[in-house]
Parts: sequence; structure tokens; C-alpha cells
Amino acid sequence: MKSNKNFPSHVAIIMDGNGRWATRRKMSRLAGHRQGVEAIKRIIACAGDFDIKILTFFAFSTENWKRDKAEVDGIFDIVRSYLDGSLEELDKNNVKITVMGDITRLPQDLCRHINLALAKTQNNTGLIVNLAINYGARDEIVRAVNMLIDEGEQISADDISAKLYSKDLPDPDFIIRTSGEKRLSNFMLYQAAYSELYFTKVFWPSFGKRHLKRALKNYSRRERRYGGNHK
Repeated sequence: MKSNKNFPSHVAIIMDGNGRWATRRKMSRLAGHRQGVEAIKRIIACAGDFDIKILTFFAFSTENWKRDKAEVDGIFDIVRSYLDGSLEELDKNNVKITVMGDITRLPQDLCRHINLALAKTQNNTGLIVNLAINYGARDEIVRAVNMLIDEGEQISADDISAKLYSKDLPDPDFIIRTSGEKRLSNFMLYQAAYSELYFTKVFWPSFGKRHLKRALKNYSRRERRYGGNHK
């Protein structure tokens, strides 16, 4: 499968369903988020089997602040723990960590962990793991436009692209959303203009290599025309 030229280079994942996965098992929502991290590890580990170059994970949205404070704090603890426990292995495996979103609003100690991960892996040349943390697409676009206004230039689409958090990455070829919901939920709205979308009923904590393989097979059968006609 690795040689399939129709597989996407950049896969973005809206990791949905942690809470519902946990509720069905009479577990806490935070237990679901912890299992969600295990799913992230599984997908990172098998990305090379499918020649994926970039994985973007929607980890925490600008809307997630509306959740119960204990859950928000718990999510931050889980992100912190993940970086603590996985950074050495990710660096050893030549993984480069990038972030999109306004991390300045996050707790200072979490910011330090994120910045350490960015610095430690910045020269790595393998798989790019892009974490969307405190990210919202509308906020991202407004931020980009305001930056351009401050520069006093006439604004073009390329100008906006150059000011997005993801400016150093290609747009996602493929966006996967788990848990059965069929919407983008303010995720990469600008970059997703011609992304292929895939929705699965599988809750994120249960998502693994076989589910990714099924999604990628679905993608490989599609013809991407970017607004053009059929051949």
C-alpha cells in the first residue's frame, strides 16, 4: 500500500468522540481523552506505512474553553503528559512537531512544554506532527487579515495563506472526522477548500491502523479536480 501514488501526503484529523466513548463504558470523560492520546500514538506509529508526510491533529479548539473547567484542565494535563512521555521517542524517530493556534492563552507550564517540543524537533526531517491547540479557523483568518492590514498591503489569497498558522505546510489533502459527526467545526476552513472529506462512526479512542487504511483506500478511489472538469 505504501507505493500507492493516490494516497494523501497531508492527513488532518478531527478527533471526535472521546467523551461518548468513555460514557458508553461508564468511564470519565478524561479517561476518554487519555485513550484518545493512545489513538494519536497508534496513527503516528503507522503513518510511515502509508507514506503520510504530515499529520494534523485537532487537539483543542477555541470553543473548547466552554467546557467544564475540570475537563479543560484535565485535557491540558494529558497534553503535558503526552509531551513529557513521548518527546524523546518522537525526536529519536525524526518526527518534527509543529503547532497551530494561539498557545499564549494556555497555562504557562504547558506553553513551556510545547515550546520545548518545537525547539527540540525543529531540525527533524521526517513525519510532521502538527498539533492544533487553542485553534479556530475563523480566528485564524481574522488574525491573518489583521496582520496584513497592519502591513498596509492590498490583500490577495496568497497573502492570507502566508499569514495562517499553517503557512509552512501544504493544505490538507484529506480530512478525517471520527464519531459520526459530519461537519468541520471551525477546523482549517481556509485550507480545506479542496480537501477530500471522510466521516466515520468510529469514536476516536477506538480508531487504529485498520480504520486509517480503510479511509485511505476510500481516498485513493477519488479523483481530485480542484474545481476543474472530469477528464
